[in-house]
Amino acid sequence: MKITYLGHASLSIEVANKNIIVDPFISGNELAKNVDIDSLKADYILVTHAHEDHILDVESIAKRTGAKVVSNFEIVNHFGNLGIEGHPMNHGGTWQFDFGKVTYTNAIHSSSFPDGSYGGQPGGFILETEEGNIYIAGDTALTMDMKTIPMQTKLDLAILPIGDNFTMGIESAVIASDFVECDKVLAYHYDTFGYIEIDHKNAISTFNIKGKELILLEIGTYLEL
Repeated sequence: MKITYLGHASLSIEVANKNIIVDPFISGNELAKNVDIDSLKADYILVTHAHEDHILDVESIAKRTGAKVVSNFEIVNHFGNLGIEGHPMNHGGTWQFDFGKVTYTNAIHSSSFPDGSYGGQPGGFILETEEGNIYIAGDTALTMDMKTIPMQTKLDLAILPIGDNFTMGIESAVIASDFVECDKVLAYHYDTFGYIEIDHKNAISTFNIKGKELILLEIGTYLEL
């Protein structure tokens, strides 16, 4: 499994010869200006919630690639009205896709489209594949629901927001890694704008003190499981 950081909360995941994009907010992110959105491959687009900084490039990528949108019912219905195929899910639901099994998890956040219309309930995703199991938390606070994840899935990587203010911050993310029983964490949702800028050295040190690994990828770089 190859996971490329595309900035903010956007990821590209290559697994089982399939390409997955998560929460594409690229064209509107100055920090991701070197990412060529038109060269991104996508068979699926996973969307955690309806905020613009997570859905901005869904339509353009899906229409160019024919990718299927996987999200809550309201988001899938929204893009369905634009002629984009989707697979609706809801909290606690699991579906076997051709690349692996996906579970839609709880998240504590808000969710509305840029025009203010209802975007369904926010969520995250667990991907269970032959190449590794990962948890993509989405925009969320620290929640006790995270403790239920290791009861069902042994994770190889947890992808957690750490920017604070709109989501949990670094200290809460350390606790979240305890809850999901995964000491290898890829951080996202940080540095994009002033409210969520972080001290990188402090973030890494805070995790290291607890015997954990925090990975802060440069935009456009990747890690492999």
